[in-house]
Amino acid sequence: MSMLRLTSPHAHGPQSTPRVMQTVLLATVPGILVLTHFFGFGTLVNILWGSIVALALESAALKLRGRPVGFYLKDCSALVTAFLLCIALPPYSPWWLIAVGIASAILVAKQLYGGLGMNPFNPAMVGYVVLLISFPLQMTSWAPPRGVGEVPGFLEALQACFLPATYDGVTMATPLDVLRQNESLLMEDLWAQSPVFGRWAGIGWEWVNIAFLAGGLWLLQRRIFSWHAPLAMLASLALLAAIFYDGGSSASGGSPLFHLLSGATMFGAFFIITDPVSSAVSVRGRLIYGALIGVLVYVIRVRGNYPDAVAFAVLIMNFAAPFIDYYTQPRTYGHKRAGGGD
Repeated sequence: MSMLRLTSPHAHGPQSTPRVMQTVLLATVPGILVLTHFFGFGTLVNILWGSIVALALESAALKLRGRPVGFYLKDCSALVTAFLLCIALPPYSPWWLIAVGIASAILVAKQLYGGLGMNPFNPAMVGYVVLLISFPLQMTSWAPPRGVGEVPGFLEALQACFLPATYDGVTMATPLDVLRQNESLLMEDLWAQSPVFGRWAGIGWEWVNIAFLAGGLWLLQRRIFSWHAPLAMLASLALLAAIFYDGGSSASGGSPLFHLLSGATMFGAFFIITDPVSSAVSVRGRLIYGALIGVLVYVIRVRGNYPDAVAFAVLIMNFAAPFIDYYTQPRTYGHKRAGGGD
C-alpha cells in the first residue's frame, strides 16, 4: 500500500473551518457598516438576498451530489462566498444580477470542482468577473456616497433590488474610473473639479478601505492567515504607484495613497487573496503571489479597460498558484536541494 509522505512537524491548529469562516464574516462588519453609511442600505440588501440564494443553491448541489446538506452548510463557506461577492457588487443591484453572480460562484466555481477545498479559483471573484464581463452597465452603476442622512432607506433598497424598473437611482463614476479617463487635467485640477475625490482618495472609499484594513488586521491578530500575501500585495502596489507617479501630471496613474485607499484594495488584500484554497501555500510563495497581484492590480488599473482590477488579478494568480508553490516548496529536512546543493 502506498503511503502519503509528509514532512514534520505535524501541527493541528485549534481553528475549525466553521470557526474560521465565522471569524471572517465578523471581520467584514466594519467595512459593511461604512459602506452602509456612505452608500445606504443597498449593500445590506445585496448580502441578505445573496446569502439566501447561496444557501439554497449550496443545498441543492449537495443534495444532487448525495452529500449531507446540514453537515456542509454548517461550515459557513457558502455564506462567506455570498458576503464577499455581495460586498463587491454595486449597492442597489437588481435581484437577478445577484442571483447570477451567486450561481456562478457556488455552482460553477465551487461545487463543480468538488466543493470546499477543491476549487482552484476564488468563487466570489469568479462570480464577480462573470457579472462584470456579462453585465458591464449594471456592474458600474455605483451610487454616489452621500452620508447617513441623504442615502436611500431600507425600503428603497428593497425596491431597487426586487423592483428595479420602478426605482430611479442616481449613479456616478467611481474615483478610479474618473482618474483612468482623465487625459488633460493635472491631478490638482482634477481633484478640485471632480466631486468624487476626498482628502486622500475618493469620498467614502478611503474610509471603506480603512474599515476593511481594520477588519483584516483583526484577522491577522486572530491568526486566520499570515501577513505575507497582504503585505506583499500592498507593498508592490504602493511601490509601482510611487515609481510612476510623476508629481501629478495628466498622465499620472495616481499616488500610492490613492491606490491603497481606492476601490477594493484593502478588501482584496485581506479578504480575497488570503483564501487558503486558491492561493499559494509556502511562505515564499505567498510573498510572490501577493506581490504579483499588486503588480497586476496597478497595471490593469492604469493601462487596462477596467478601473478596478482586484478580481482579474486574483483569478490570474489563482491559476499560477500551483506553479509558484512547486518552485518555492521548502526543502525536506535532511535532504539536499535540487541540483546537489546543500
